[in-house]
Amino acid sequence: MRADQLLRELRQDLRDGGLTGSFLVRDLRTGQELGIDPDTELPVASLVKVPLAVATLDRIRRGELDGARQLEVPPGGATRPGPIGITRFRHPARVALEDLIYLSTSLSDNAAANALFGLTPPAAVDAVLRGIGVKGITVRHALDELTDTPAEQLRADATHLAHSLAIAAGTGGHGHQLPQLDVTRTNAGTARAFVDLLQALWTPSAVHPDVAARIRSLMADNVVRQRLAPDFSSDSATWASKTGTLLNLRHEVGVVQHADAAVFAVAALTESQVAAAAQPGAEALMAQVARELRDHLRHG
Repeated sequence: MRADQLLRELRQDLRDGGLTGSFLVRDLRTGQELGIDPDTELPVASLVKVPLAVATLDRIRRGELDGARQLEVPPGGATRPGPIGITRFRHPARVALEDLIYLSTSLSDNAAANALFGLTPPAAVDAVLRGIGVKGITVRHALDELTDTPAEQLRADATHLAHSLAIAAGTGGHGHQLPQLDVTRTNAGTARAFVDLLQALWTPSAVHPDVAARIRSLMADNVVRQRLAPDFSSDSATWASKTGTLLNLRHEVGVVQHADAAVFAVAALTESQVAAAAQPGAEALMAQVARELRDHLRHG
């Protein structure tokens, strides 16, 4: 199948499934890539924890921070399904800085990420991205702003109303009445920018090799496995990734490494037009689209 025909069919599949999306798959050995609207800017939600980890680990490497330093982290107090880690704690916890990086990156713990942003503010993380040559990701705020959405103000059985607002209150240019979903006010990025970041972490780049290796390990330990992992993990392939979820946004970026040494960076950033919090079909569709893009690059 020709690439243009495949892309038409995948776009239709996304529309039929109530999704719009920005996808990009790149062969990290050859540089060949295939995508769907890869330069569309979207709020990135927890994907920001990858550049946060890069910035924090590099400061530890340079001696600006002590990875063994114990920080007291306030409890997140989350009661709704979803958040894990310190974000669900009811009492303060003392945690070493390096362990907070693990919690933030591998468990997507917002409380841990906020503690890290307290040491390395958003502007400093943004500067690190520019320093390593990654353009297209903008870091503006910590993670506490992501927990102040209508979903947290409504009863658990009314979450669909928050999703309805998220769907209806946007503009064609990805502005939004909710600041967490407005690309001019929130942490934002594109599929292409995240693939560029993944390439910088998996191939020689301005990122120090020790920092890149630790990030790869943290992403390999990602505990969120229901989205793209089922289509990219096997006995002959490893999948290392980071997810991001906020209201009707479902994202995942990662790298699949095959036993034959083929390596592909994958970014899938999506918006759902369905007002529901639990959408396993949308997550399966994301994976299907990303896999078919990878398969076309891998097998032609």
